[in-house]
Amino acid sequence: MKIRSLLFSIAVLGMILSPAMGLSEDWAPKGSIKLQIGFGAGGSTDTLGRIVAAKVEENTGWNVVVENKPGGGGVAMLSGLMNAKPDGSTLGLAVNVPILINLAKRGDQLPFKIDTFDYIGTITKGEVALVAKADAPFNDIDGVIALAKKKKLAIAFDAVTQQMIMSAVKNQAGVDFKFVKHKSGAEQIQSILGGHVDVGCPAGAHIKYLQSGDLKMIAVFGKDRYSYSPDTKTLIESGYNYYLDPYYYLAAPKGLPADVKASLAGVFDKAIQSDKVKTAIANTLKAQPYNLGPEGTLKMLADGVPAVKELIEAAK
Repeated sequence: MKIRSLLFSIAVLGMILSPAMGLSEDWAPKGSIKLQIGFGAGGSTDTLGRIVAAKVEENTGWNVVVENKPGGGGVAMLSGLMNAKPDGSTLGLAVNVPILINLAKRGDQLPFKIDTFDYIGTITKGEVALVAKADAPFNDIDGVIALAKKKKLAIAFDAVTQQMIMSAVKNQAGVDFKFVKHKSGAEQIQSILGGHVDVGCPAGAHIKYLQSGDLKMIAVFGKDRYSYSPDTKTLIESGYNYYLDPYYYLAAPKGLPADVKASLAGVFDKAIQSDKVKTAIANTLKAQPYNLGPEGTLKMLADGVPAVKELIEAAK
């Protein structure tokens, strides 16, 4: 009797739990899903979006149509996305940094805010770091500042946010840097190895050079330490309260039904964690999958606006 009662209880519990556990699989689109990418064809964001979309199609049988909607670093795409029906048929892929900068600088002029959208998750993040040649006469940001007080150091960068964060550091430390613009992280590294600059701020391209021993990590620009260099401090840990975490994230029009949101989040997470997408992320951005999920993505963006405002002020 006890065994029969136990089996009955387990069966009832299974009936109760199965709808909740299967919630992410209850919904499927009636037609195609449009994935709008806030940048032009051929770039890293476009490449990632198309590979993730193809993996979603492969896993589910859904039809995912990729559309490029460039303009304003994603502003144009999001301005249109906010007016689409919140039924799961239209999604957007954006990069947080240009959006956060626009919201911080001219948020009153944009048609949207962070809470204008629902969020599906993130695909990955760029891990930006301060690196130097292996034989550089410093090992951390304190060493960089100490040397900068004796002579002006040359800083390589390829994105305005990299320059902003190092400008904030120099202003706080009371030193001066010579900023040298580059086209890419790979170009930065060649300048570092060639002795043309003292340090650089690449976003992932440096990792294999750390492994080969040609470069060394000086500081982490992210909010948290990086797994591949766990002993390297963040700028925040060194007393400079600034960080830079470029996330690639998926947004949807506000008002997605719970089952639609859950289904999309589950389906895209499965694609993002696949070997195919992991390889694409590694090849394209020298990074790994990093999905914050719907709530984590919202928090990341909400926290990012005041952080970017503080960085902009500190970099002046």
